[in-house]
Amino acid sequence: MLVFTIWMRSIINNWPRCPNIPPPHPISHSHSHSHSALLSSLLPCTSIYKTTIELEPNTCNAEKKSPLGKILSSMLCVRKIQSNMATPSAPHHHLLLLLSLISLSSLPSTLSAGGSVAINYGRVANDLPSPPQVVQLLKAQGLTKVKLYDTDSNVLSALSGSGISVTVALPNEQLSSAAGGQSYTDSWVQSNVLAYYPKTLIEAIAVGNEVFVDPKNTTPFLVPAMKNVYSSLVKYNVSAIKISSPIALSALQTSYPSSSGSFKSELIEPVIKPMLNFLKQTGSYVMVNAYPFFAYTANTDTISLDYALFGNSKGVTDPNNGLVYKSLFEAQLDAVFAAMNAVGFKDVKVAVSETGWPSKGDENEAGASQQNAASYNGNLVRRVLTGGGTPLRPDEPLNVYLFALFNENQKTGPTSERNYGLFYPSEQKVYDVPLTLEALARAPTASPSNTSRVATKPPSTSSGGDFSPSTAGQTWCVASGDAGEEKLKDALDYACGEGAADCRPIQRGATCYSPNTLVAHASYAFNSYYQKNARRSGSCYFGGAAYVVSQSPKYGRCNYPTGY
Repeated sequence: MLVFTIWMRSIINNWPRCPNIPPPHPISHSHSHSHSALLSSLLPCTSIYKTTIELEPNTCNAEKKSPLGKILSSMLCVRKIQSNMATPSAPHHHLLLLLSLISLSSLPSTLSAGGSVAINYGRVANDLPSPPQVVQLLKAQGLTKVKLYDTDSNVLSALSGSGISVTVALPNEQLSSAAGGQSYTDSWVQSNVLAYYPKTLIEAIAVGNEVFVDPKNTTPFLVPAMKNVYSSLVKYNVSAIKISSPIALSALQTSYPSSSGSFKSELIEPVIKPMLNFLKQTGSYVMVNAYPFFAYTANTDTISLDYALFGNSKGVTDPNNGLVYKSLFEAQLDAVFAAMNAVGFKDVKVAVSETGWPSKGDENEAGASQQNAASYNGNLVRRVLTGGGTPLRPDEPLNVYLFALFNENQKTGPTSERNYGLFYPSEQKVYDVPLTLEALARAPTASPSNTSRVATKPPSTSSGGDFSPSTAGQTWCVASGDAGEEKLKDALDYACGEGAADCRPIQRGATCYSPNTLVAHASYAFNSYYQKNARRSGSCYFGGAAYVVSQSPKYGRCNYPTGY
């Protein structure tokens, strides 16, 4: 909770005393003096109030990265305002916030342009907790948004009064009926929305899911169904509920480089343009399902694991515009943005309706592991909550729905399909991923979910380190040359002492003593500890002195064991 007191002034009725003020320009550094003059000129027309404002950090998004944008967006998050009039008799309409009385530089960093993290609650399983238990789990994790794949009565009833915002779904099999006429959607909205709203905070309806890849060819029904559902919402005065439809990245004809992103030509005129136009007209947003895992596992020869996991890679430079991508996730999103720009809809917002990484997979599903899932989701959460957008849309916060809340044992397909959950049905965590800024701040220093890095960055060149070709699915732990001598020494002492790492090979005269550098010795000890602990989450952190790599490090004649 952030609490601070500011002074506000309200324009009083004696308007003839006030100057004729032209509309101000957007505040920037170059306009700051003119705005101070504007505020000063209004002082004779105002009366003072002392106002206490309580903010919940990161409960809504700053739409601009300027200091003023941060404040104005944060004002939208106000939970409670307590005003005490310094002059009780003065009228108090047209409140004017005197921004010049606030030190912008002293605002807490939690008011930065952070995005939001939500969760998909799938239920293709026969062993899940009851809906009321799930609601308590969501609350315990600090999750305030959830996306469903239907309108199950038990789930929506359990969410009633919870304060959790909900996205419900009209399934693909109902698209043809919904497209056939508004009478159907009127009935659907009455039964599946109005019966629960507003006690259940339904904020959006996903009409269909990945319709373009539906084998039943429901694409022609999509936009008519979306329009009919919206018309029904308007009819019942609940049109604030947004309408969208999740699309898969397979809707793209081209996705690399990102700047060349384009939709499949056969989709553009029949459905893409009409859908984007509808979303623009109704103030809604595109839902995109983005899975770097799929791209990585199909292209391990060209896509590095660290790039897929938000690691500390050098990144990929787009040859067309010079933008540098540090993660595959951002590159995928910008391909969608570029495709939207190409058809004339650069101002429509995007929400990532699904993204995730499996904790288990079949033998041919490279990269599917608990360690990688924890790294992907943990690094993604930190990336989203700490602000900023993609290289192509840097000022647009990222809003994502992680997939998924639970492992779902009745899903068909490869093993990975049943292992995307953050939780087992027992409500035990599959791995630890703090899901809010507050949780990130409280996380123990050994938690990898927000601090471990997965990268192919080699140790400092002064250490003489090298990396051999990667082996799919294997990872190693190495020391960070940037950690500093004191931190590395402390971590090395722990690994070789209490941590029980096998440090014999780095003793004088042993196989891995040379090169005799702190980074080389620490790397060997850290990796020994990491492998002995079965590469578990948190075993490659050492207070920020280590990180995971997907290529085997090699120092001189010293080979690093995998432990498997």
